[in-house]
Amino acid sequence: MDNNFTLELVDEAATLALGSALGTAIMPNLTIYLHGDLGAGKTTLVRGLLRGLGFSGKVKSPTYTLVEPYENLMTKNGVLNLYHFDLYRFNDEEEWESAGFRDYFNAASVCLIEWPEKAAHILPTPDVDIHFRIKPSGRDVRIDGHTLTAQAFVKSIKELCN
Repeated sequence: MDNNFTLELVDEAATLALGSALGTAIMPNLTIYLHGDLGAGKTTLVRGLLRGLGFSGKVKSPTYTLVEPYENLMTKNGVLNLYHFDLYRFNDEEEWESAGFRDYFNAASVCLIEWPEKAAHILPTPDVDIHFRIKPSGRDVRIDGHTLTAQAFVKSIKELCN
């Protein structure tokens, strides 16, 4: 089974379309790491994913709050809670524990984590890694699935993008 693929994203619309494909294929119990420089398109991808799930509210980067929750989202695979983390400004393990963030990682949830390297020692191992690489004209995105569930997810995304 395919466990990875790379896609060229020529503009913001392409990033939103990939996010929508993620929303179509998403399933609970996934931890997804989002890697890339500032401005690479990580939050735009999350916005596209949420739009693909029918969420019409504001989607903002959780840079200062660390997490934005989106709960009781309907998918083709049932209801799930999605938690969008941005750990760019993260520097306090005690805050992680006291806020109960560990509890967000469960079988009914999807956790999308920007800047996971900032808390690598306390985060669960990712099921999926999404790497953004800025190019002179757009971006490349590589999606890697590490578990059997994640590999099925990646295969679905690849089919939706072809």
